[in-house]
Amino acid sequence: MRILVVDDEADLVDAIARGLRREGYAVDTAATGEEALAKAAWTPYDLICLDITMPGIDGFDVCRVLRDDPPEGVAPRVLMLTARDTVEERIRGLDMGADDYLVKPFAFDELAARVRSLLRRDPGRSGAVLEVGTLSLDTARHHSQRGGRSLDLTAKEFALLHYFMSRPGEVVSQEELLEHVWDEHADPFTNTVRVTVGTLRRKLAIDGEPGLIETVVGRGYRLLGGEPPEGAAR
Repeated sequence: MRILVVDDEADLVDAIARGLRREGYAVDTAATGEEALAKAAWTPYDLICLDITMPGIDGFDVCRVLRDDPPEGVAPRVLMLTARDTVEERIRGLDMGADDYLVKPFAFDELAARVRSLLRRDPGRSGAVLEVGTLSLDTARHHSQRGGRSLDLTAKEFALLHYFMSRPGEVVSQEELLEHVWDEHADPFTNTVRVTVGTLRRKLAIDGEPGLIETVVGRGYRLLGGEPPEGAAR
């Protein structure tokens, strides 16, 4: 999943971004509301962690723009991070379109838990544990297994499997994977997606079982063992 962290406190942005990357997320950063809106116009973020008090366009206005004119017609989920802790400020943020609100200072573990909760608010993400066939992935414990056997995955492989398991049976293009599993520093002209998918497929092929990830020539990849959500493209 791809997240944008927006705050004019450079040290805080860096700490949040490093922590979320350790959790397996692809993370971009922005220091102003203008930069956040510019990046959101080009990238379909799954979640934006958004500070309210910033020079220029503040977090309230960013949230309002994302709600009223969402990129690609779908508004990203917004977690507001702010030192403003009055009830009125929280109500205003939620009314502007925020999905959740976290008051500074906060423990990173709570931030990570709220991120996981918000990212589950989508078809195919009904809980902390995703299951597709014999595959199981626990986003809270950062643990995955197949048929009861643990999988030894890197953070990027875990994030890739998470994305596939949230869309079982769907064909997912390389471009979509780059947008949601890798960050803005990924080179779209390299073989990074193909190589990582190949490595994940091999790790899923335990005890001679098939690797579960099918290559759909000319279109992308599909995780076998599940049906696409109702209304999804087949």
